[in-house]
Amino acid sequence: MRSKLWLIAVIVLLLAAAVFAFAMTGHGFFAALLALAALFVLAWHFARRRLRIALAVLLLLGIAVFAVIEAPIIAGARTDAPDGCEYLVVLGAGLNGDVPSLSLTNRLTAALEWLEGHPDCTAIVTGGQGPGENMTEAEAMGIWLEARGIEPERIILEPEATSTWENLENSFEIIRELGDEPDSNCAIVTSEYHLCRAKLMAEDMGVRAYGVAGRTSMPTLMINYFIREAFALTYYRIFGA
Repeated sequence: MRSKLWLIAVIVLLLAAAVFAFAMTGHGFFAALLALAALFVLAWHFARRRLRIALAVLLLLGIAVFAVIEAPIIAGARTDAPDGCEYLVVLGAGLNGDVPSLSLTNRLTAALEWLEGHPDCTAIVTGGQGPGENMTEAEAMGIWLEARGIEPERIILEPEATSTWENLENSFEIIRELGDEPDSNCAIVTSEYHLCRAKLMAEDMGVRAYGVAGRTSMPTLMINYFIREAFALTYYRIFGA
């Protein structure tokens, strides 16, 4: 039985990868990680000593590179906004028809808690209309917040943005049109894994923005997005928005 443990591990990992890839929405990167682990176990079992050494070196090198990339993402996955922020920029994250997705609900929940605790803060909800959406994300976010007691005069809609860069750029322009400056005067609400990249984009626009973390409520989905964000951050650092 012990000699077959490697085979059992490969089968279990591949089955788990298939479940996450095809039965659970938004878990593609988590599924890929499980499939990669299965491939590694398979290769390790059949490899000779020199190949095993090479595999071990590649594994350690890959873990080290990933850790370096992931470290600032994890470090930035927290709320650091001071009480004096006048504007809250809430980033969209997709709708199912006109219903906020889980990620967007997590962000809206964080925004709601902040707005309830800071009655002088104005929210800018930002996001256009994408495939499979019956309205703009901004409209749906405004409806969600109003339904939970946030006064409509405290909510500004930005319904044109189609990317994180545009979310921020358009929202900062709205703040300027209101006669204020976004620098050190606004906080970005987004998923915890996304805060590092969002704040980096704001910095590249010349704005020092704070963060309010929307906690991803499903643990496996959170792991998936933290993995994905390492690739997204690397892409942004190399190619820009």
